[in-house]
Amino acid sequence: MAFFFEAVCAIRSLISPHDHHDFNYNTDGYDGDAAEDHKSQDGSETMPFIDESPTISPSLCACGPDGDAISPVPPEDLLPGGDIEKGLEMKKLVLSGFLASEEIYINQLEALLLPMRPLKATATTSQPVLTIQQVETIFYKIQDIFEIHKEFYDALFPHIQQWDEKVAVGHLFQKLASQLGVYKAFVDNYKTAVETAEKCSQANTQFQKISENLKVKGPKDSKDCNTNVTMEALLYKPIDRVTRSTLVLHDLLKHTPKDHPDFPLLQDALRISQNFLSSINEEIDPRRTAVTTPKGEARQLVKDGFLVEVSEGSRKLRHVFLFTDLLLCAKMKKTSAGRHQQYECKWYIPLADLTFQLLDDSDVLPHIQVLPEHEIEEMKTKISVIKSEIQKEKKALKGQSRNVERLRKKMNEQESWLLLHSPTIPFRIHNKHGKSYLFLLSSDYERSEWRESIQKLQRKDLQTCQLSSVELQVLTSSCFKLRTVHNIPVTSYKDDEETPGLYGFLHVIVHSAKGFKESANLYCTLEVDSYGYFVSKAKTRVFRDTTEPQWNEEFEIELEGSQCLRILCYEKCYDKTKLNKDDNEIVDIIMGKGQVQLDPQTVQSKNWHMDVIEMNGIKVEFSMKFTSRDLSLKRTPSKKQSGVFGVKISVVTKRERSKVPYIVRQCIEEVEKRGIDEVGIYRISGVATDIQALKAAFDTNSKDILVMLSDMDINAIAGTLKLYFRELPEPLLTDRLYPAFMEGIALSDPAAKENCMMHLLRSLPDPNLITFLSLLEHLKRVADNEPINKMSLHNLGTVFGPTLLRPSESEVTKGHITLATDIWSHDVMAQVSVTWVQVLLYYLQHPPISFAELKRNTLYFSTDV
Repeated sequence: MAFFFEAVCAIRSLISPHDHHDFNYNTDGYDGDAAEDHKSQDGSETMPFIDESPTISPSLCACGPDGDAISPVPPEDLLPGGDIEKGLEMKKLVLSGFLASEEIYINQLEALLLPMRPLKATATTSQPVLTIQQVETIFYKIQDIFEIHKEFYDALFPHIQQWDEKVAVGHLFQKLASQLGVYKAFVDNYKTAVETAEKCSQANTQFQKISENLKVKGPKDSKDCNTNVTMEALLYKPIDRVTRSTLVLHDLLKHTPKDHPDFPLLQDALRISQNFLSSINEEIDPRRTAVTTPKGEARQLVKDGFLVEVSEGSRKLRHVFLFTDLLLCAKMKKTSAGRHQQYECKWYIPLADLTFQLLDDSDVLPHIQVLPEHEIEEMKTKISVIKSEIQKEKKALKGQSRNVERLRKKMNEQESWLLLHSPTIPFRIHNKHGKSYLFLLSSDYERSEWRESIQKLQRKDLQTCQLSSVELQVLTSSCFKLRTVHNIPVTSYKDDEETPGLYGFLHVIVHSAKGFKESANLYCTLEVDSYGYFVSKAKTRVFRDTTEPQWNEEFEIELEGSQCLRILCYEKCYDKTKLNKDDNEIVDIIMGKGQVQLDPQTVQSKNWHMDVIEMNGIKVEFSMKFTSRDLSLKRTPSKKQSGVFGVKISVVTKRERSKVPYIVRQCIEEVEKRGIDEVGIYRISGVATDIQALKAAFDTNSKDILVMLSDMDINAIAGTLKLYFRELPEPLLTDRLYPAFMEGIALSDPAAKENCMMHLLRSLPDPNLITFLSLLEHLKRVADNEPINKMSLHNLGTVFGPTLLRPSESEVTKGHITLATDIWSHDVMAQVSVTWVQVLLYYLQHPPISFAELKRNTLYFSTDV
């Protein structure tokens, strides 16, 4: 009885009404966090946030004495390569700030634990406030998280107090990251915990008073008294803490010399944290920010980002904000220098009125301006050239030149243009009381994220809302403060010290998946980021009628500054009545999706790195390894002359007594028989193991080649043909003529160019010329089906140009071919590759070229080239 009395007294002390401040959980956020919250450039408070788009890296901000935001990124002389001691001093400042916020976080966890003990004690009495199960659900893993961070704080504190350049803290952060499994359990239970707390508050006034008035102690050195906070706000703190810890790891790495013992440990901790964030960001409702509606309810921002809208037949870059009850589309207003930026609302739709219904037959899609692929590729080249110029300027003048800023501005304009014109995947939304709107996205992953976020909110009992002009103005004004994505994802916004991403080839084996509840026809697609947006690069075969598909398929994916790999798992739909009228394609169902950061330290090892992505209860197992561009582009002659791969084309045709190698004829025939309508033929990667099997069969002249070709996935056959040309000991257009092709394509006069380019073809050895002409006609036939297979002449030129023209390594190293010394650097390679594409594209766009006519025509040039 005495025990029951003490428990009840403890609960009553928690709900006493005196000595507390009003807590306002709306735009201004939690006042108790003022010591650790940051400010945006307009002085408004924002929660720290990691934008996972590939080109934006987070950085902590602090407040200057005038209230403006300052960044802890040190000036040039404090960065690696500058003054090491000052860099380590910056590291201490970052750690000190994090330690202070860690103390606040521990106090918040303590505030949550304070009511847990008496609530659990009364649960077994005759007058329980909550049941044992409810207590364990609401406070699940809070005690474990508290103990982890208390131990971390106690270990870090003395290191900061006795700071010098030898102090090592990386092991503490690595240990902290290794315990994120506890957070995973917390996140999995988070939604249930919040819902249980809400239901209990509605059913029990005593618990309601407790949950609305939890007291958080101020820091030890602070004069502030306790602050009252809601339980819902505190339950979100562990999720927010992982984000903040990841931010700190970014800054610590900036100010830690690479030879310091902490550096590899902090890198490992950051990798673990980023992968964890990628997995949980899709599972939780962000509760960072909110505004108050006229009814006094919290309108929370759930998601925001930059999307391309098709408006009046043209593309417009918009910032779209998804709130708990409506979707708002805005654009940034032009403001004079020195004034704060503001948004202008273009339109909004209450979620209660928003649908994704398919178009009626009477509806007509607006005309979508789609630029030719070659214009997109040319812009990428221009961006690469400017990047190279910026690096040269910085090396020459240590980055002080005004030229650098001018080039950065130009690069920003070009990257913004690329982001505006690249997306092609339609995302149509409809107001059932009004008009429809069309966005264009770069990936199915992104489209799925927006659709799922909206549908998740629509499962709640939503009421339609009509905003007055004043209410709309207030909401639009608040968007600047609430936004979580601050910049469009372009590299010109990145810090110089940030990783530029990976350039080369990523080898990925998609092994298997499990966790499906019912048998289905399943396949996966792979996406990687490039120039700020994602592109689909590979697709597994469909594994039919199974709950545990075993694909075991290997792909080779070209990376262009990539930092992230996405895997999407689909159920194949064979019902042709289910067409998406936005793009007239059958809609396959996304069963799950996930992503992983491409950490250079992990993937650049010679060994395969195995990983698992968890998505919507499904686990996809895959392995990956990375090959740098210099290794992947080298031509390696075969030591055996009995096969076809790596053997001179003249040797093969002479042995076969043919004009065109058998492998080329058979692959072309099979592609034209059943691959001419395949979307992305020659662009989509084939399964590497299938390609290797075909390679071995052709090399050994296997009797089963024709059977294998008829049974093999068409992308593997296309990949085998590309591999054959890539592994020739010298390019099909020959090392000898390479410089002349490069000079000929640069001629300005059309007649001179025509004469030169035709003469160069005549100069090729007959086996090379006949094979080249056969391939040209085949690629033209593929491009004739561009409306179906999406492969234009320029797309095909981009795929085959480097393969047919890239010189052999021996010729480059001997100096017979004059190229930049850094030929394999990604910026130089980008420029040279465009010239290779231009050469092939010239012939692809030329009227049909006959071998007989070439040999009959008069030569305009000397045969010495």
